[in-house]
Amino acid sequence: MTTQRFLLKGGKVLGADTADLLISNGRIEAMSASITDESATVIDLKGSVVLPGLVDLHTHLREPGREDSETVASASRAGAKGGFTALSAMANTSPVADTAGVVEQVYRLGQEAGLVDVFPIGAVTQGLKGEQLSEIGAMADSVARVRVFSDDGNCVFDPLVMRRALEYIKKFDGVIAQHAQEPRLTVGSQMNEGVVSSKLGLKGWPAIAEEAIIARDVLLADHVQSRLHICHVTTAGGVEIIRWAKARGIQVTAEVTPHHLLLTDDLASSYDPVFKVNPPLRTERDVIALREALADGTIDIVATDHAPHTSETKDCEWAEASFGMIGLETALSIVTKTMVESGLLDWAGVAQRMSTAPASIGRYAHHGQQLVVGAPAHITVINPTKSWVVDRDLVLSKSRNTPYHGYELPGLVTHTFFAGQATMLDSKVIDKAVQ
Repeated sequence: MTTQRFLLKGGKVLGADTADLLISNGRIEAMSASITDESATVIDLKGSVVLPGLVDLHTHLREPGREDSETVASASRAGAKGGFTALSAMANTSPVADTAGVVEQVYRLGQEAGLVDVFPIGAVTQGLKGEQLSEIGAMADSVARVRVFSDDGNCVFDPLVMRRALEYIKKFDGVIAQHAQEPRLTVGSQMNEGVVSSKLGLKGWPAIAEEAIIARDVLLADHVQSRLHICHVTTAGGVEIIRWAKARGIQVTAEVTPHHLLLTDDLASSYDPVFKVNPPLRTERDVIALREALADGTIDIVATDHAPHTSETKDCEWAEASFGMIGLETALSIVTKTMVESGLLDWAGVAQRMSTAPASIGRYAHHGQQLVVGAPAHITVINPTKSWVVDRDLVLSKSRNTPYHGYELPGLVTHTFFAGQATMLDSKVIDKAVQ
């Protein structure tokens, strides 16, 4: 891959001061009000916002085992289009990423694709069964240097297993990312339990099923003095438990997905399975609570929970459809719509919640850094004045299960730079294979 020098002219860094950035040898070489460099490729960013490269702490890449719905390479392309420079590959693959061998395979596939850093997340338990701990230490010591462990898709439901996992990961400063779902309260559940589920005749998924696990696990994390991360928080009650835990000084962090910041369970009235997701879409009251929690820092980050599925598993009746929706290519626009345009966050806040904080939680040392001279040139550029219409037939993911087809969204991601190299220019992804 040929190394290029790029001169980014006139963008607003974190939406504030206008500055020129010179990128060379994978880093920000210079940054000032005005830079001239005839050897660099000049890119006019007037009217655009320059952010540190986005980091997703929760991505389903499906490879190995379900390459029909997504691969590491296709997810990397979708990530680059969405402004991401780092993705975290969830462990619910086939085989499950519960050994050093599997996480190293995923890590190397990410290196080969070369569009983003792919950080494998290791399974907490063998086969995601919730019974015996996986090869946590071996995965931590592997080439992939795993620091985040999750059975996402399944809850680590046994409190003794959860306690042992929290104790184990302390030795290398790891974190357990919990999918908070009490399985006995959600057998056969199809959507949020409430007025809409009763009207539609679909089995409800009670908020308490999420909140009970959050409450249990923050107490366990406090007891063993370990790091806990709560995946995809969806309820107002869950927010209050996390707020209480943080006030007590418990080492807990939390994430919210873009779709839970925007969509509600009313959409299930269409019986369109594209809106079937785990955890389910909740009520308008929950959406408002999630936005406020993200704004005040109770919820630390936005994570996509990008969950690709083939048409065969989504284009069917609701009860038979798989849970999940894709989100890498739309995440920043959804945050722009729900948080920036509403005045709840400024662009510095977006950078904190979509880059700096997720990189810190995952211990991704070379991501999420401030845009300063000498920092790695992981950079995302968005034009907040431009809008675009989502077309499921044009997404770069191998799957098409976006809930936003036909939506006009604000904020067009125009450029992504990964380690100083352009992975997207003028909204067109540049594949490493053709460079």
